[in-house]
Amino acid sequence: MTTTKTDTIEGTVAEYVTAFIGGQLFGLPISRVQDVFMPERLTRVPLSSAEIAGVLNLRGRIVTVVDMRARLGLPKNDDGKPPMAVGVDLRGESYGLLIDQIGEVLRLRDDGREENPVNLDPRMAKLAGGVHRLEGQLMVVLDVDRVLEIVPKVVLAA
Repeated sequence: MTTTKTDTIEGTVAEYVTAFIGGQLFGLPISRVQDVFMPERLTRVPLSSAEIAGVLNLRGRIVTVVDMRARLGLPKNDDGKPPMAVGVDLRGESYGLLIDQIGEVLRLRDDGREENPVNLDPRMAKLAGGVHRLEGQLMVVLDVDRVLEIVPKVVLAA
């Protein structure tokens, strides 16, 4: 696994894979991103929370897909465009974060990262590990561990 921290003359730099969810720009630390894919043949999981979009087989791995719109309390996307997914790993398990659109990879200075602003939507704030102010927009840094905190609740009754 490669590190996302790069020391430069300007200071430490972190790389983020950017994604759009409900028109908002989010950044995922590149070290947490395994791949980006189009989710196909998604199978619903009975009795799972609405935040679990389902499971799928991705190159032989069973991947739990988390609906980021539901996770953020946003309405379903009805623009007709197929969703994308960002593959992440947590404790050896594979997950896909369902997003509206993938962006580019940004290299941003660590000292430009700020704490969550007090006026940040509380649904975003509970999943955010800070923000970067970019030209004309705010990039919310997603804390992958916090995003996946819902997963232990998805235990099927015996």
